[in-house]
Amino acid sequence: MSGGDIAAIIAAGAFVLLVIFTGVPLIKLGGLIDETRDSVRGLNETVTPLLTEVTTTVTETNKALAKIDVITENVVDVTTNINSLVAVFSASVGAPLLKLAGLTKTLRSALMGKKK
Repeated sequence: MSGGDIAAIIAAGAFVLLVIFTGVPLIKLGGLIDETRDSVRGLNETVTPLLTEVTTTVTETNKALAKIDVITENVVDVTTNINSLVAVFSASVGAPLLKLAGLTKTLRSALMGKKK
């Protein structure tokens, strides 16, 4: 065997080692790609029903919010009516009652002042 043959055998051995060292990570990468594909497939199978359920939930929530809007509008109307009623009551009954209370306090003060 000549020096060239020995160098060729060493080079071939080095190439075999290179293929083995690069082959192991490639095999592991292939397994990782298979796992990723399975995960994506499983995710795809579970996301579709989930999106359908979310769509249903959003639709029902929108219906409930529409009902709440109607109730809120009715409450605003009732509140406006109550405010008007309080204003009318205060104007017609409240002011005379305040005057009567002031008069009563004045008379009481006057009568208490005379007794002492």
